[in-house]
Amino acid sequence: MPYIQARLSLNLDKTQKADLQAKITDVVSEVFSKPKNYIMSEVQDGCSLYMASKEVDSGAYISISLLGPAPKDRCNTVTQRVCDILSSDYGISGSNVYITYHPTELWGWNGMMF
Repeated sequence: MPYIQARLSLNLDKTQKADLQAKITDVVSEVFSKPKNYIMSEVQDGCSLYMASKEVDSGAYISISLLGPAPKDRCNTVTQRVCDILSSDYGISGSNVYITYHPTELWGWNGMMF
């Protein structure tokens, strides 16, 4: 039920995209106790990202939509772990990463509502 959207200013190859989505999916699944087989993810690379009106060569915006609540302590954990992944694997500083959380009670799938 989560939907993870990752937008990066870097250009990634197909393997790097698959690896990134898998790692973020693992974190979201574990921390929010969501089954992996219901998580949809998207990775867009080569995005033009700006902070303080300056283009960021190495930055990321991650948006995580969730069915149900998004407790702040769990969001803190996900934020730290995702920033660690982006820093260690892709060289993206946490100061160039924004992560937003979007809890909702309404989520449709397969012609019905959860």
